Amino acid sequence: MPTESAFAKINLTLDVIGKRQDGYHLLGTVMQSVSLCDKVTVEKADNIEIFCDAAGVPLDRKNTCYKAAELFFESTGKLGGAKIVIEKNIPSEAGLGGGSSDAAAVLRLLNEIYDARLTYSELENIASNVGADVAFCIRGGTSVCKGIGEFIEPIAGLSKKYIILVKPSFGVSTPEAYRLFDEKGLESGLGTVKFLQALRSGKNPYLELSNDLEYALGNEEIAKLRMRMYEYGAEAAQMSGSGSCVFGIFEERESAERAERLFADLPFVRLCRTI
Repeated sequence: MPTESAFAKINLTLDVIGKRQDGYHLLGTVMQSVSLCDKVTVEKADNIEIFCDAAGVPLDRKNTCYKAAELFFESTGKLGGAKIVIEKNIPSEAGLGGGSSDAAAVLRLLNEIYDARLTYSELENIASNVGADVAFCIRGGTSVCKGIGEFIEPIAGLSKKYIILVKPSFGVSTPEAYRLFDEKGLESGLGTVKFLQALRSGKNPYLELSNDLEYALGNEEIAKLRMRMYEYGAEAAQMSGSGSCVFGIFEERESAERAERLFADLPFVRLCRTI
């Protein structure tokens, strides 16, 4: 059966710069794919069915993969369904885009098995109606994303890094993180501009990481994990997306492996790399 890797993402920057009338927040963010991934398999079927090896993952229309499949058939006029099997490795409520990446993989696979011959841009148009981050996950890599994630501009020039991902025992609901940002009346740090300026001027852009939602949460345990990353040798560290996962950036694999061992007290620790 056709299978694809659905890669996780981290947010090197995340600016909350406005809010639409429909409630969606407008963002400016630099997103980066990393090698941690789910495995998604799709085959033709009469209806849309979802199977997953992880507890707590919805198997109905609440799953972004279901919505992605529905929009694919509506957009292309293809008749049929899909049996979708998800092997989960990306934790939920972590800010790593696992559900979004799974949905993007479903769109790529349906495009293949139904011979729809949609371009990446056409797939991204469908993906932007599925959910935030799904359009970015169609191609992945490194991009500046704006709006609610539908405006994507790939960027080059970032050196490859080793990444340590750690997630505490709790997750963070994305709506809750944005609610706190609004409730506290915070203003964006506009870190994306600073990050891109550093990249273009030849400075180290990883020293310009920022995440408005991390400040909004103000969670002590997340802050402690970020400080531990620095203590263990990371050149930069912060929370990804709406959390609760914290990532650290390492130049050398040996240093990253040492940090991985030192975080053994946590329920989720992974060494991966940027891709």
